[in-house]
Amino acid sequence: MTLPEDTPHILVVDDDVRIRQMLMRYFEDEGYKVTAVGDGAGMRAELRIAKVDIILLDLSLPGGQDGFDLAREVRATSDIPIIMLTGRDDVLDRIIGIELGADDYIAKPFHLREVHARLKSILRRRQPARPAATAPVPNDDRTVRFEGWFLDRSRRQLKNPDDIEVELTTGEFEMLCAFVDHPGRVMTRDFLMDVTRGRHLEAFDRTIDAQIVRLRRKIEADAKHPQLIKAVRGVGYVFTGRIDG
Repeated sequence: MTLPEDTPHILVVDDDVRIRQMLMRYFEDEGYKVTAVGDGAGMRAELRIAKVDIILLDLSLPGGQDGFDLAREVRATSDIPIIMLTGRDDVLDRIIGIELGADDYIAKPFHLREVHARLKSILRRRQPARPAATAPVPNDDRTVRFEGWFLDRSRRQLKNPDDIEVELTTGEFEMLCAFVDHPGRVMTRDFLMDVTRGRHLEAFDRTIDAQIVRLRRKIEADAKHPQLIKAVRGVGYVFTGRIDG
C-alpha cells in the first residue's frame, strides 16, 4: 500500500532486532512509515537519503558510539525530534539525554501505546497551525518580535536580528514561547514544566535548567551573561526582553 506523502516517517535505531521488529510492526499498523536500523552507520545512511520526522534512539548501541553520541551528532545539524529508549532508568541518563537535545526519554521495558502517545504529542507540537482563511497581520498573536528577534509560531520559525533562521528543538521552541507569553513574570521550574507540556519528563530541576542553557546559547549575545532569560535565585527564571509585538 502506498502511503500519503505527508505520512510521518519514524526512524528506529536499536541493535535489538526483536525491538526493531516490534516497533516496526506496531507503528506500521498505526499508519506510519517506519525504517529500522541497528547502529549509527545505518542511521546516518537513512538520514542522508530520506526525510525523517522523528527518531526512536536506543541508548546502548554497538560500534563505539552510544545513543548520547548519536543524539549529539544529530543535534549538531538538525532539530529532528529524538525519543531516547534505554534499559537504564537512571536520573543522570535522563538529564544527559535532555541536555543533549532529546525531546523525551523512555525506559525499557515500555508499553507501545505509551511510546505512541508521546510520539504523537511531539509530532503534534511540531505541526504548524492551519492557515487562516485570510492572511494574518504581521504582528498577530502567532508572531512575536522581541529585541530584534522574530518568532513565528505558525511556521515554528525563529529569526535573529540579521533575519537568519535559528533552528530550535521542540523543547527549546516551547520554552521560548512560554517566556515571550509571560514577559517580566518570574516563573518557577514547575510552572515551566507545565506550560511546555513536559510534565511526563518528571520535574527534575536540571531538566528545565538544561533546556534553558541550550536556549540561551541560541538567543543570547553572551550565554554566560544572559540579558533575555535571567535566573531568579531560589525561584526560577524571568524573561526580561522587550516584546515589540
